[in-house]
Amino acid sequence: MKWSEVTVHTSQEAVEAVSHILHEAGASGVSIEDKMDFTKERDNRFGEIYEVDANQYPEEGVRVKAYFALNDTFDQLLEQIRLSVSALSSFGLDIGANIVNASEVDEEDWATAWKQYYHPIKVSDTFTIVPTWEEYTPEVETERIIELDPGMAFGTGTHPTTIMCIRALEKTVQPEDLVIDVGTGSGILSIAAAKLGAAAVQAYDLDEVAVESAQMNVELNKTDDVVTVAQNNLLQNIEGPVDLIVANLLADIILLFPHDAARVLKPGGLFITSGIIAAKQQDVSEGLEKAGFTIEEVMTIEDWVAIIARNKA
Repeated sequence: MKWSEVTVHTSQEAVEAVSHILHEAGASGVSIEDKMDFTKERDNRFGEIYEVDANQYPEEGVRVKAYFALNDTFDQLLEQIRLSVSALSSFGLDIGANIVNASEVDEEDWATAWKQYYHPIKVSDTFTIVPTWEEYTPEVETERIIELDPGMAFGTGTHPTTIMCIRALEKTVQPEDLVIDVGTGSGILSIAAAKLGAAAVQAYDLDEVAVESAQMNVELNKTDDVVTVAQNNLLQNIEGPVDLIVANLLADIILLFPHDAARVLKPGGLFITSGIIAAKQQDVSEGLEKAGFTIEEVMTIEDWVAIIARNKA
């Protein structure tokens, strides 16, 4: 299948509005290339999380990119995007250069192009994430390696929310713990829990692609004797008790099941949640407390938050 990469060169001020236009046009997501991102303070004590060349980003303004199927109606769609972006100026928005281009992308190239930016990265005191297509030699004997091929599932292990979850697991997983990973994605957190000594890990995801990806990675890391991967919607119909639950999702999804988490956890068990933007931290904390949890620690990287909470029940 052929796809078209639509690039809108605009201003920082108009990024949200342009992204909305692209979403409304049918894009399932956008990427934003903003050179200002390189000036932000980052937690890089374990090395750089992303290897991206700042010189590839525009000197002025922002590029917003999205992908659309290349079909008979694409030219009309592209023209509508151009008109909609130009119309933003009538709302008082600075739309910057306002250049809208499109280029053809082969599906196979698009699906694998991101791999050139994904390299081994040390994400915590002991864990290093290594993509399956890279060779890597551990630097010290105590280093724990997670080999990963995310495939089409979310979770390369390099996002701040995943890194915080791994660091939280390092602090909390005890030998012989029973663990549940809700929304496992590529399976990275389940694999980390297994390598930290958990006796059994149940990894759940609603997405069939994620389940397949997680199962592949669990087997790749030889943790399939500990980790069981299955399709499930959050904690519906799941029985406990378990010692620890980890959920790297979105704040609004986490707020759907804190009572289920309290039900499944042992008294004193831990609930690690992440995928939370800073603006939603208070909402999640209040939701956890209403369900009977005590907030023990809040971790932050950039604008992302992870919470470690203890079940009081």
